[in-house]
Amino acid sequence: MTYADILLTADFDRTLTAPDSTVPARNCQAILDFMARGGTFTVNTGRSLPMYRPYISQVPVNAPLLLYNGSAAIEPDTGKLLFSHVLDFDPQVLLRDVLARYPEQVIELQGFQAHYTIRHQPMWEAYCRENGCTYGRIQEAAQEPFLKFTLYERFWAPTVAHLFTGSPEALAHMDRVEQELKQLLGDRAAVYRAAPRIIDIHAAGVSKAAAARELQRRLGKKLLICVGDGENDLPMLEGADYAFCPADSVLTDRFPNVCACAQGAVADVIYEKIPQILAQYP
Repeated sequence: MTYADILLTADFDRTLTAPDSTVPARNCQAILDFMARGGTFTVNTGRSLPMYRPYISQVPVNAPLLLYNGSAAIEPDTGKLLFSHVLDFDPQVLLRDVLARYPEQVIELQGFQAHYTIRHQPMWEAYCRENGCTYGRIQEAAQEPFLKFTLYERFWAPTVAHLFTGSPEALAHMDRVEQELKQLLGDRAAVYRAAPRIIDIHAAGVSKAAAARELQRRLGKKLLICVGDGENDLPMLEGADYAFCPADSVLTDRFPNVCACAQGAVADVIYEKIPQILAQYP
């Protein structure tokens, strides 16, 4: 077994990045070293293509990006779509239903070109601008397919980081919404908690694990190694051959730990864990 037999995928926010959404230089250098030895690396994130675009030139990869929690695999240089799973129900019907149930939530639909919402949301718009994401009203959307339906508890800042915190009351409310949506949708859709104050809805069967395994199969790699930090990473981590999480994640009691995300968690996997794994396969 060699580096050339490995597909390594890592979650983006708070795994590959520090909590402030910057990418530690140590991670980027480690990824370059890993690829130079023949390894294959890509990001496996809940972010959409519009939300990930600002980072395409920052994070080295040598395989299609796995985006939208596994709903799509996209070549970063050409934009070529390797595979995708669009919402297989009418998202606008669900949008009206969810708004009626939860009128205070911020709700969006995510496509390949932009994020869309149904009404004027000043802080959501600031969040999109801050993160380099094209946005608009659902009425302006062309016929592009939608890959993700997202609910946010509320916005009080235009950053990703603030969505990972919240009052006990806000988090309890999102717990209830998540369970109610799972009951409402049943097996018609996949529902994930992407962050404490974010709930994502996808086509049935979508997961980071399924996307990673599909990419592994297409690339002909023998080992799948994954790194993640949150609840939406659980399928990916549980389905990997080897899985790791940052020491400051919510999963520290479930998977082997590496250093905190700001210190270069992915670099720890590459420099410390992968050599140990390869030593098991002389």
